[in-house]
Amino acid sequence: MPVHTTGVNDGGRRRGAGLGIALLSAVAFGGSGVAAKPLIEAGLHPLHVVWLRVAGAALVMLPLAWRHRDLLVRRPALLAGFGLLAVAGVQALYFASISRIPVGVALLVEYLGPALLLGYIRFVQRRPVTRAAAVGVVLAVGGLACVVEVWSGLGFDALGLLFAFGAACCQACYFVLSDQGSDAGDAAPDPLGVIAYGLLIGALALTVISRPWNMDWSLLAGTADLDGRPVAAYLLLGWVVLIATVLAYLTGVLSVRRLSPQVAGVVACLEAVVATVLAWVLLGEQLSAPQIVGGCLVMVGAFIAQSATPVKGSSAPVAAGGPVPAGPAAAPVLGTADREPTG
Repeated sequence: MPVHTTGVNDGGRRRGAGLGIALLSAVAFGGSGVAAKPLIEAGLHPLHVVWLRVAGAALVMLPLAWRHRDLLVRRPALLAGFGLLAVAGVQALYFASISRIPVGVALLVEYLGPALLLGYIRFVQRRPVTRAAAVGVVLAVGGLACVVEVWSGLGFDALGLLFAFGAACCQACYFVLSDQGSDAGDAAPDPLGVIAYGLLIGALALTVISRPWNMDWSLLAGTADLDGRPVAAYLLLGWVVLIATVLAYLTGVLSVRRLSPQVAGVVACLEAVVATVLAWVLLGEQLSAPQIVGGCLVMVGAFIAQSATPVKGSSAPVAAGGPVPAGPAAAPVLGTADREPTG
């Protein structure tokens, strides 16, 4: 009796394409730090860099927002949630946390998204999760602790940790909200419209927090130092806006639609590794042995978690993975001794 494998092959191709898009998103998000840090060192406040990033991306996406303006009536709650939580919430809470606790500690808490997604699926959606999923999450979080060298700046502040945990919750919401309506067929909200309005709403919220009218705009007409090489500030800002924000969010949401929040999230854990490697290559920051080992652990954890997860739509147990971002957070993971918040 012949065995029909067309569906399996289509599912495998869809999964492979989704993983490729998720990896591209992780690389795009992870590249924000190396472009933003020179701007900060040139004199821009980190919050102003974040505002320029989100507001610039919102301006680029404005034509798409107009094209999908029906979403304002059809899915206002989704748009508000994506803008306030997945865009502005991650940024604001991350910066609030690093004002009170070390950057490495804040990043580690923020990257608890995999565990939060696992708990959401198991206890809120009441769906089973596999043991491999839990193992992958533990390895990824442990690897991230090594990548950010959390022990180098241990310091605890209850409010700071609460802010960091809030950023982790917002980060997990990014993946959950990105998946909303993906099974609704033609009635599903267009991801381009969701991202466009999310960035617009996020930019408005961040305007109140960052107060860009106090920014020294003349700095954008000058140059910034990229490991001893002068680079036009507007070119670095263009990278942050177009690649690390527009492309990163587009590919991130599309990867969730093709895979699941869990799988796309665990691949996004590679953002911290990408950011560290790019800082080593482009900024001349050194990688320590624990960071190299941690990066390997993150990759192993991501592989275990994604390989244990069936194609989206299956009734089989669902594996869990985790978040970002710096993904949406676009949080920097720089060298061992000098980490700067880049938003």
